[in-house]
Amino acid sequence: MTRSIVVGLDGTEQAGAAAVWAADEAELRGAAVRLVHVLVASPDALVPFVSREPVESWGEELLTRTATALRERRPGLPVTTALLPGDAVPGLVTAADDADLLVLGSRALGAVAGYFLGSVGMTVAGLVERPVVLVREGDPPGPLDGPVSVGVDLREPADGLLGFAFDEAARRRGPLHVTYARRSAPPELQRTLDDLLLPWRAKYPEVPVTARVVPASAGPELVRAAADASLAVIGRRIRRSPLSTHIGSVAHAVLHHSRAPVVLVPHE
Repeated sequence: MTRSIVVGLDGTEQAGAAAVWAADEAELRGAAVRLVHVLVASPDALVPFVSREPVESWGEELLTRTATALRERRPGLPVTTALLPGDAVPGLVTAADDADLLVLGSRALGAVAGYFLGSVGMTVAGLVERPVVLVREGDPPGPLDGPVSVGVDLREPADGLLGFAFDEAARRRGPLHVTYARRSAPPELQRTLDDLLLPWRAKYPEVPVTARVVPASAGPELVRAAADASLAVIGRRIRRSPLSTHIGSVAHAVLHHSRAPVVLVPHE
């Protein structure tokens, strides 16, 4: 199966930054990029006999323009596009089924959001059983350099999370910073964290690793740990109930305050 990265576009600057990030990441992975735009119905589109052609034309032009820019940035990069009918949430979840990653735009608290940046984006991030990357508009360290920061919870499964983080650090040929933050974390947990990392250090001897146990609130500490990172990686528990798409307070804190792209890696 061809490796691919799916990007959701909604016309915002953040979604444009997400597409650029995805192109660079695809180059690292030897993957293709698939750009998707979901035709979310506007009030006018709900009125009988009103043509959807202007909305479709705008979506097609957005996809074509973005695909052209990515091919110019990364010559030879395979880029495909898809205009999807229906609701944004199921459309994006389905589009990501066979992808390595789903990449969406993100925003700081208080910013004006497109439909992938607010409740829709958070809902999708809580449903997709693939890693979801949220990218802010701006100029963070590029994906080809800079350390990778990962936050672990020693009470939760960590193999998928650490595997993703070590892979990304190895691709970037940079260091990996591992943090376990919890207000009541005793110092002796440092040994537990070090033991957890032993097989990963052996598998990735080329990746310099620092590991810290910090007695502090996880959200703010993980934001601080990712201050100079090219990528912030955190875990998210899979919740298959359609009524439960909550991604957790720690994930929310990192998503809203980290300047680096943030990856939510799902786990059981």
